[in-house]
Amino acid sequence: NNSSQLSSLPLHILLYVNGIYYIFYFLATLAMIIYKSQVFSYPDDFLAPDLAVLFLMAILEVPRLYLGFKGNLTEAEAPLGLSLGLTVGSVVLCVYLLLWQTYVLWADVVLNAVLLSAYGLESGLKVTAIAAFVS
Repeated sequence: NNSSQLSSLPLHILLYVNGIYYIFYFLATLAMIIYKSQVFSYPDDFLAPDLAVLFLMAILEVPRLYLGFKGNLTEAEAPLGLSLGLTVGSVVLCVYLLLWQTYVLWADVVLNAVLLSAYGLESGLKVTAIAAFVS
């Protein structure tokens, strides 16, 4: 009977903190897109893609975090692997908002750099947890 606990406390804490941070990130980024659309000449055909990326990212964040928590707590590699896959998608969208959205402010750079760092750390912990569950 192997009763050792394999779920990762650092991963659990980071998923929780990322969930809280993402709410702040989403609201701050949305506020800045609204601000930029008022202050700068924001072409209408550029506003929609920037907003779409932000909302798509928010939609991805829910299953990403849910599967991360579920996989970690149940010590199951499949949900954790799916969460890792969704993280890759979130990273791509985050990089879009960091580099390719219509106007990138200093605050955008800070918000996205923190989120990318959290995604990176979280991904490393997920890979480590998956390796522990499989072995």
